Amino acid sequence: MMRTARYWNIALGVWLFISAFIWRHSSAQFTNAWIVGLLVTAFAVAALAYPRARYANTVLAVWLFISAWVLPIFSVATVWNHVLVAIAVFAFSLVGSEPTLPARQIPPEAPSPRTTRARDARDTTDRQPRY
Repeated sequence: MMRTARYWNIALGVWLFISAFIWRHSSAQFTNAWIVGLLVTAFAVAALAYPRARYANTVLAVWLFISAWVLPIFSVATVWNHVLVAIAVFAFSLVGSEPTLPARQIPPEAPSPRTTRARDARDTTDRQPRY
């Protein structure tokens, strides 16, 4: 699941970058969209190898959410796009990494009755005859 979350953040970052060029934004929102889109994508890719890099996307999502309301707007569609992408990036960035399980300790096997009987049979046939 955690790798899937990283891939979703990559897709969201790419979408945010592309959306800056699809419809008209204010100058500040345009710059914000393509820069944050690139950064979200970069940190999501980095989080595939370094799981703590996902927290940078958490911070970027908070900024994107706030900037949607604070920066000058040209279109309501831009605001909603940024808000929805910010919520999704935030949620996916909180998906933890795969837990590292400790090496499984395998207890030594107790001989089964069948193994014991087979070993006893071998022991009797392997004995040297007495003279």
